[in-house]
Amino acid sequence: MSDTITDPAATHFEPTAYHVREGSEGAALDVQDFNLWYGKAQALHDNNLAIQKGMVTALIGPSGCGKSTLLRCFNRMNDLVDDLHIKGRITVDGFDIYGPGVDVIALRKRMGMVFQKPNPFAMSIYDNITYPLRVDGVTKKAILDETVERALQSAALWGEVKDRLNETALGLSGGQQQRLCIARAVASDPEVLLMDEPCSALDPIATAKIENLITELSGQYTIVIVTHSMAQAARVSHNTAFMYLGRIIEYGETETIFTTPRRQRTSDYVTGRFG
Repeated sequence: MSDTITDPAATHFEPTAYHVREGSEGAALDVQDFNLWYGKAQALHDNNLAIQKGMVTALIGPSGCGKSTLLRCFNRMNDLVDDLHIKGRITVDGFDIYGPGVDVIALRKRMGMVFQKPNPFAMSIYDNITYPLRVDGVTKKAILDETVERALQSAALWGEVKDRLNETALGLSGGQQQRLCIARAVASDPEVLLMDEPCSALDPIATAKIENLITELSGQYTIVIVTHSMAQAARVSHNTAFMYLGRIIEYGETETIFTTPRRQRTSDYVTGRFG
């Protein structure tokens, strides 16, 4: 059935149940009829999304469309907002993360998070990486040392900082700080990496390094990235979800979304007609 929506200001939406191909290992995150309200204001509407294991999934759409809100539902960071309530399910390996008795701290350990602006702690590079382990009670130096090298290698930063591990992380460049934050996120070996506009505060050279890093980390981790840059989504992601006014309008393989989308609204956005 063709999409008859052509007016970007229209508020009527068809069902959004287009699906990507099934990966051999299924979905890492499964969003099912998910709605979210801040007080009386509804921010997410009836969203369905199966994020495949080991792949990079990009969330694109205009500002205020719900991309970051949805991303923060995956590790329940939105719980920190007053008067928030949800309807629907998000499952990880089959269990409902909003179900009764869920250990939110344990959930967040499975979901590494990288924010829009680099946020290294005001401590040494070494202590930034080992902080998540020390919180869990890990004190054995051999384990901490191995984790620091592994995490910095994973973040393509080891060669640049291996002789500066005891220096403050705040002395690094912006791009290095963001890669350090990625290293810190992977230090505790999460299953999923959530990235909320990780390159928006970086210059083109640093952005290219982060994008190369995302490509290298794909397969090791399931990565979900929010980005305003359609070019970035096209470069780094396997699958893309286009969101508008709190709804997933279309979801599919990135090449399809950008070249032969099934919905007119998606076509209008990726070709620059609005947004």
